[in-house]
Parts: sequence; structure tokens; C-alpha cells
Amino acid sequence: MRTHIGLNVTDLTSSIAFYTKLFNKEPVKTEKDYAKFLPDHLALNFTLNLKITVKGNQVGHFGIQVEEEQDLLNQKERLKKLGFFARDEMDTNCCYALQDKFWITDPDGNEWEFFLTKQDNLTEHGACCASGKGGSEQ
Repeated sequence: MRTHIGLNVTDLTSSIAFYTKLFNKEPVKTEKDYAKFLPDHLALNFTLNLKITVKGNQVGHFGIQVEEEQDLLNQKERLKKLGFFARDEMDTNCCYALQDKFWITDPDGNEWEFFLTKQDNLTEHGACCASGKGGSEQ
């Protein structure tokens, strides 16, 4: 598994430069409003999402990326048994990829997604990360 962090930023170019230095690695994907880093030394999927303004908390959402559909289903069932409500998004276009996912929310309102990338390199960002919070369907 790999932790996912989607960070809202107002200057994508400067942010890419900063995080390239921080992770000592270029992003694996860049678009006009998005950049994705997969640092070699971290189990991390780190994305930058361009916003017009950013105030207060600059985190859009957190996430855990899984490798197999069964992993996604197992995590969802485990968390449901612990009393978490899981909101599904299946076959959704998000972050330039086709994904299956579910969302839970922590006590402070921070959203966490568990997701499986089914197909990468789509041409559209999708609505999931564009609203400033992970799951825009709330």
C-alpha cells in the first residue's frame, strides 16, 4: 500500500520546483492544473492540485492507494465494521485516471480515500479533486 496526499496549491510551477527538490525526483505526471510525485524512498503518492486561492488548511484530502480490487473491498469492509460510513465512487475519472474508491471522514472533517487505479493517463482531471475536497459529492 501507499499513502496518498493531495495538496492544494496556488502556484503549480513553484510548488513543482519545491517538491522536486524535497523528494529529489521529478514528478511522474504533470498537467496544466496537476502534478504527481511517486518518491522512490517513500510509500507515497503525492499530488499537487492547482486552486485559484488557498486559505487555511491547504490539504484537499488524504488517501491510501491499493494494488488490487480485493484490497479495496477488504479495507472498506474492515472500516465499515469499525463504524465508518464509506461513500463509494466506482469507475470514476479522477486525477487523470479511472479509479474505484471509497471515502471516509475523520472527526475534524478531513477526507480519506481508499482507491484503486484501473487505468492511467486519461485526458481529463475529473471532478473528484477539483472542488478542493476529495469527494465533491457531499
